[in-house]
This record gives sequence, structure tokens and C-alpha cells, in this order.
Amino acid sequence: MGVEELFDKLYSCLVDLDKDCVLDNVQKLLEKGVKAIDIVLGPMSKAMEKIGRLYEEGEYFIAELMEAADIFKEAMKILEPRLRMEAKSMASGRKRLKIILATVKGDIHDIGKTLVGVMLQAAGHEVIDLGVDVDAEKIIDAIKKYKPQIIGLSALLSTTARYMRVIIEELEKNGLRGKVKVLVGGAATTSEFAEKIGAGGWAPNAIEAVKLVNKIAEEYRDA
Repeated sequence: MGVEELFDKLYSCLVDLDKDCVLDNVQKLLEKGVKAIDIVLGPMSKAMEKIGRLYEEGEYFIAELMEAADIFKEAMKILEPRLRMEAKSMASGRKRLKIILATVKGDIHDIGKTLVGVMLQAAGHEVIDLGVDVDAEKIIDAIKKYKPQIIGLSALLSTTARYMRVIIEELEKNGLRGKVKVLVGGAATTSEFAEKIGAGGWAPNAIEAVKLVNKIAEEYRDA
């Protein structure tokens, strides 16, 4: 079976919540020399986006979302060592930044955020992960405590992505908007959405998130 066929198989297995099939195809792809990041950002991420749509359409429920997340995390146990090796190549002598990550209030999806965190750490940055279903108050408290340069907000669902605007507004009210750069991402976001809510940047996937943070780090170094 070729790589594209394995990609299709992996996608279908994850959408169908077939754990053994997912793990088997992840291993087969690695044995064929496929990069871990291509496996995650390709069929696995597309499958999770599909599962998110099935949830929003009422075909899947919380139980299915949680099962899909558990399967994804099991696959990540296989992929993470390779991911860290791949992300190290993106590190350089730039300034090390402190970054807070959070999945916003109402959203329990942490897969994309967790992947971004793994790759940012491998690229040399410090990551504070606040978890899922995080409200504006918790983020404001974390900013005051940790004094990060960047906040990364994630949302899989369009219904929860709207809360990102609330967080940005609360940062403004608390006089913190100018002290930290807000980056957004997740299946429910776009560059247009990020601009509309006043975010400082948007990344479509983990690789682009690391590139964006590294670019910001270069600006800090040159300042």
C-alpha cells in the first residue's frame, strides 16, 4: 500500500474511531519514512476537523469527541519523539520567548494546542499550557503571573471561536493588550477572522505557528 492510500486509510480509521487501525497505519507510515508532522497535519488533522463538523451537525456527541481525542493522543505517543526531532531543526539563536497556550471557554479540544506546544518547546521556547475551556479571567491571571510575550488561543468549533474576541476585549479593559501579542488558531479560525477580532496573528497549523513565533522572536532580538 502506497503513502497516499495509507493516508486515506488513516483518515477513515480516525473518523470511524478505530483505534487499532489508526495506530497500525501511523506505524506503517513512519516505516515508509513519512515525516511525523506530515502525518499529523495531513490525515490526522483532517480527520479531527471532520469529527468536529460531525459534532456540530449533531451526528457525533461529546462521547465521540472524547474518544477521538483519546485515539489521537495514543497516536501522538508514537509520533511525539519524531515530532520533537523534526521541530529542533526549526530552532536557532533567536530569543527564547514565553508563551501561554489555551483552548478557549466552551471548547474541550486540546489536540492542536498540545501539538503546537510540543513543537514550540522543541524549537526552544517556554510554554505554559492552561488547558481547555479557559475563560478570560484565568488568562488575565496567567499573564500577570507569568508575564509572557505571546498568548496562543485555540478553538476547533466556530461556536467557541467567538470567545476569542471576548478575551481580547478583556485584555484591553485590563490594560494588558499592549503588553502581549495574541495569536489564534484552530479549525474554526482564519486569517480574516483573526484580523476581524483584533488578534496579532494567525497560524493554520503547528508548523506555521512555530514559524510565526520564531519571527516574533527575531523582532524581540533585533529590538
